[in-house]
Amino acid sequence: MKIITYPGNPFPLGATWDGKGVNFALHSENATAVDLCLFDAKTGKEKRVRVKEMDNRIWHVYIPKLRPGQLYGYRVYGPYEPQNGHRFNPNKLLIDPYAKALSGRVEWHNAIFGYEVGHPDEDFSFSEEDSAPYVPKSVVIDPRFNWEHDQSPKIPYHQTIIYETHVKGFTQLHPEIPEEIRGTYSAIAHPVTIQYLKKLGITAIELMPVHHFVNDGFLRAKGLSNYWGYNTIGFFAPDIKYSKSGNFGGQVREFKTMVKELHKAGMEVILDVVYNHTAEGNHLGPTLSFRGIDNASYYRLAEDKRFCFDYTGTGNTLNAMMPPVLRLIMDSLRYWILEMHVDGFRFDLASTLARELHEVDRLGSFFDIIHQDPVISQAKLIAEPWDIGEGGYQVGNFPPGWAEWNGKYRDCMRDYWRGAESMLSEFAERFTGSPDLYKNDYRRPTASINFITAHDGFTLHDLVSYNEKHNEANGENNNDGETHNRSWNCGVEGPSDDENIMALRNRQKRNFLTTLLLSQGVPMLVAGDELGRTQHGNNNAYCQDNEISWINWEKADQDLLGYTQKLIHFQKAHPVFCRRRWFKGQPIKGSEVEDIAWFLPEGFQMTEQNWRQDFAKSLGVFLNGKALRAEGPQGEHLVDNNFYIIFNAYDGELPYVLPREEFGSRWIKVIDTYENYIDDESGEYFSAGEPITVHGRSVVVLKESVES
Repeated sequence: MKIITYPGNPFPLGATWDGKGVNFALHSENATAVDLCLFDAKTGKEKRVRVKEMDNRIWHVYIPKLRPGQLYGYRVYGPYEPQNGHRFNPNKLLIDPYAKALSGRVEWHNAIFGYEVGHPDEDFSFSEEDSAPYVPKSVVIDPRFNWEHDQSPKIPYHQTIIYETHVKGFTQLHPEIPEEIRGTYSAIAHPVTIQYLKKLGITAIELMPVHHFVNDGFLRAKGLSNYWGYNTIGFFAPDIKYSKSGNFGGQVREFKTMVKELHKAGMEVILDVVYNHTAEGNHLGPTLSFRGIDNASYYRLAEDKRFCFDYTGTGNTLNAMMPPVLRLIMDSLRYWILEMHVDGFRFDLASTLARELHEVDRLGSFFDIIHQDPVISQAKLIAEPWDIGEGGYQVGNFPPGWAEWNGKYRDCMRDYWRGAESMLSEFAERFTGSPDLYKNDYRRPTASINFITAHDGFTLHDLVSYNEKHNEANGENNNDGETHNRSWNCGVEGPSDDENIMALRNRQKRNFLTTLLLSQGVPMLVAGDELGRTQHGNNNAYCQDNEISWINWEKADQDLLGYTQKLIHFQKAHPVFCRRRWFKGQPIKGSEVEDIAWFLPEGFQMTEQNWRQDFAKSLGVFLNGKALRAEGPQGEHLVDNNFYIIFNAYDGELPYVLPREEFGSRWIKVIDTYENYIDDESGEYFSAGEPITVHGRSVVVLKESVES
């Protein structure tokens, strides 16, 4: 049967169903011809339609009577000249970069490569083998969905608690989640999951990559798989790996349902996104989409255009300098906000997106366009502020409107609690929101996303249990992963039955969590750290889609979970720990007491000489709850209790003299990590100038008592 076609429109890009038919639009700067390929879902039979219309290098066609669920792809014609950056090969079926859903996954077969694998001329050879049986098909979707008046919770940064998690890893072994939905978006939306997150105190769930990604061929050959998902091929499509609703568009509805349920519970959804590269790898990688549509436009090419620049360690870098690529990224972000209702993004290797030529330009076109976009600029925008290229470490250098994963916070706090030589002045900077990084750029403490651990690296349990990485299961002779982890095993490498070592490790976990939650900035927890999750010393479990990475709910540390729950709710109850504005270090009006003050164990305030010492491991911090300089949601003046926090990283106990009476005449102990104690109402009382015994490697928090 002959397929009827109309000219259609160049916008919007992708496949758009209007109730009567489907408009297809594809951008290719250098193509000479384009075929739209339609596939029968039952038989797999392919019908090709020549796309005859082209405006401003956008190829478009409209086909009446097509409906959602239609499978399609493209074959794009043009020169095959690797030396000039062109790799067109119409024998390769190509995924629509704007596909809203994909059906199937990449099957690693020689046919998916544009050249003849094993040929002596490598990629200068030309493959005539059809790749269609081995490449996912793009899917026309029905965008209609009953959102039930869904709205973003719009939680301010200073009230945000981020929980980084993996859709499958969080739910795969949960005994209270129905087995048939474990590992899926539906499992994240399940009442058991939502109840757990609410009880913990989480306000934003940050999902590791859910854009459709490719399972690497070299991992499959070793019997492993890409678990983390930083290998995107579909920037608009939720990955079917996490869907129980089929792969003909059901995954879109399932994802939307997950977001809606999380919003109902008052939680935001942040996506970890990978716009810096694609799954097509280097010049010897497969031809799946962008490479075959227009390699020279989509990728950053070297002087020898056969090769890609690689700022990402994956073989290629998307060329965000090119308007069509920049538009693709912006359209994707806008789609996930407007159509999928997500609340923010964490940008993997964000420095890559800032590179105008080879330098990292913090005011590059990528940031300019986001800043002026009325939709994207209002979402939570979080940068991983580094890449592997020269000059790529850009912590503190992103523009206003952006928050950053603060790697300096992580390193400082790890060093402090493991007893490494470090400056107290740096501890003070990190604890107060890193003003040295953000204050002079008109940003606030909430620009700092504070974390001790992340998906990449040791879990919290392993951070206090291993000095060295143990990545043998990855099949790379333990050569992968970070070597300098700033970890400390507390005396024995790995598991131990020694009660003293176990007690020290548990206390160190509480020290890290307490420091994190009481620091200014936005705290980020990694799923399972509150449960004592271990990866058995593997600090690069990117390829471990198994029990190494999944949360084992049956072995959860309930004591640590209870402590973490109390700690988070304690932090949320006291605005002094989540300030919107910087400390000034000055007395407030009508008082000689500063908004923050720093003390030695003897009860005296620190001097400049004390700050320059790199061997001091103990300090006291006074926080003035009457000096918040902030208003509440209704314009009310915010005040809080005064607090005195003692950090002791020495291995022995210290007598700590409390400050003189003007800072507080009577104090109640509300947190003691040595005693595994949190109670905001009842505890031991102390008076001004009285000594308090602080055990080795512990944190004590005192609240000023207003009772007589």
